[in-house]
Amino acid sequence: MASFLSNILSMFSGGAKSAEAPASKVESVEYAGCLIHPAPIREGSQFRLAGRIEKDVNGEILERTFVRADVFTSMEDAVEYTVKKAQQIIDQNGASLFSDGAKSRNA
Repeated sequence: MASFLSNILSMFSGGAKSAEAPASKVESVEYAGCLIHPAPIREGSQFRLAGRIEKDVNGEILERTFVRADVFTSMEDAVEYTVKKAQQIIDQNGASLFSDGAKSRNA
């Protein structure tokens, strides 16, 4: 009986664990001389839009992290929209995104 209940519980928790698996397989995207690293944050059964933008400036890697209020039910959607949001941040800020020379900060 205990193994039966355990199997039922693992079906529900297994779905959540399998949704986490793609996070380690998320590939970076190059855009406008920057490298976008999607890194959605798991919050219960949802994923919050989050990521990192990197750029090589004079041989030094500068990074800008961002977390937004948007949440998604699937990891794939969160990754897709993270890339779109990062592209928007790059387009809107242009060269000023990295102009302060800070190694790391929030975008």
